[in-house]
Amino acid sequence: MKMSSRIIGVAGFCAIATIALAAVWSSTAQFGSTTLNGYNLNNDVWGSGAGPQTIWANSGTNWGVWSNQPNTGGVKSYPHHGRTVNKSLNSLNSLSGTVSLTTPSGGAWEAAYDLWDTSNHDETMIWLNYTGTATGGGNVKPISFNYDSNGNAIPVLTNQSIGGATWNVFRGNFGTNCTSFLRTSKTNNTTVNILALLKFAESRGYIGNQTVGSQQFGFEITSSSGGLNYQANNSTITWN
Repeated sequence: MKMSSRIIGVAGFCAIATIALAAVWSSTAQFGSTTLNGYNLNNDVWGSGAGPQTIWANSGTNWGVWSNQPNTGGVKSYPHHGRTVNKSLNSLNSLSGTVSLTTPSGGAWEAAYDLWDTSNHDETMIWLNYTGTATGGGNVKPISFNYDSNGNAIPVLTNQSIGGATWNVFRGNFGTNCTSFLRTSKTNNTTVNILALLKFAESRGYIGNQTVGSQQFGFEITSSSGGLNYQANNSTITWN
């Protein structure tokens, strides 16, 4: 048993080393960052009790992360890439994101957009794939003003058809005014009409005609014990 564990550990290290050598950039630093092809990349390890993590990138849109986060509660990291729009919401004709992802079957995490206005007052999250449930339960939960007796987040709206997909909507505050859209049908491959979701939030009074700031996409990781790999094979954020 000890020999098997050691072999697995060495194999995992070699795989990470191979990725790092093949990539044009990698970092193990807590907030290791770079800019490639107009995208900002950040390892973004910030949670309490966080473990080791390596982000790597072949380009601004092709990148990934190996993360070994303990099986405890609370988000540990949000490795991501992003672009800054710096235009008013109502002046945009389009704002969209396209993803093609590889995600692990285990752990506790979500693959999500994290969208900010330039004042960092309004935060909008768009969950595409995640290990919890679309109704606010499981091992990862959206920020919410209200939770049920089992600790599950309570949505403010359910089964909303917006921009070609169906979403459950959650509202809460975690130092920011946070609106979360959870795609009811989880996916690793899609194009998201971000503008339609922001416009929906505006129509409900969740946000105003904000100046759209940093538009990030990444993997918010709560646990990935033993080390798990996440990859954005092709992830783009575009607007006009």
